[in-house]
Amino acid sequence: MKSIILTIIAFTITLSTAQAQFGKFLDKAKSSADQLKKIGGQEEISTDIAGGLKEALETGVKDAVNTLSADNGYFDSPYKVLLPEEAQKVISKVKLVPGFGNVEEELLAKMNAAAEIAAKEATPIFVDAIKGLSFSDSKEILFGEEDAATTYLQDSSRGKLYDVFMPVIKSSLEEVNATKYWTGVVTKYNALPFTKDVNPELDDHVNNKALDGMFSLITLKEQGIRSDVSQRTSPLLQDVFGKLDKD
Repeated sequence: MKSIILTIIAFTITLSTAQAQFGKFLDKAKSSADQLKKIGGQEEISTDIAGGLKEALETGVKDAVNTLSADNGYFDSPYKVLLPEEAQKVISKVKLVPGFGNVEEELLAKMNAAAEIAAKEATPIFVDAIKGLSFSDSKEILFGEEDAATTYLQDSSRGKLYDVFMPVIKSSLEEVNATKYWTGVVTKYNALPFTKDVNPELDDHVNNKALDGMFSLITLKEQGIRSDVSQRTSPLLQDVFGKLDKD
């Protein structure tokens, strides 16, 4: 009888211990599930933010490319490509030579025409760069400076854009006869007495100024979407950038 009682007691203790361990297991499993759910929710939110930022950049790129690649798109805009500083010295001398009176106007028109031709090639390059935006950085960018998304785009793509733009710029300058025209101007300048030979590189200058203008216009679009509800033209843009209104 005594042994039976001891057996029952031992069984009861074992059962209680097992139940306690099982309860701890369930609590741990529930905690893990809650953690996974939380992480999943955070990833979903970050993915939405990344999608909104990408759409904003794509909208800015589209507007910038369409605007600047149009006829006189650069020339008639605040982003007009001006002459490099060294070229100003050349122009000031050469325009006094008969037949070169309109050298500045001619060169400005040709430089900006080259930038407009190059701008037509920008979209696929920008799109590839935008695709690289990671959702891990999206929240920081969204709640960062008013040009944070464009800054990210410029940091991650400008070098490649410059390399890809350069042959287009060179070809475009040749297409509008700017290279030949500039060579004639520089040759005339270098032939003048008491002048030091120069040869400012138009292709590098036009390339950098064309990219400066492009990114400036994209920045303007980003700032508009951030601050102006009416520029959030899709449900995703409204949802993502609406988070800025709540903070």
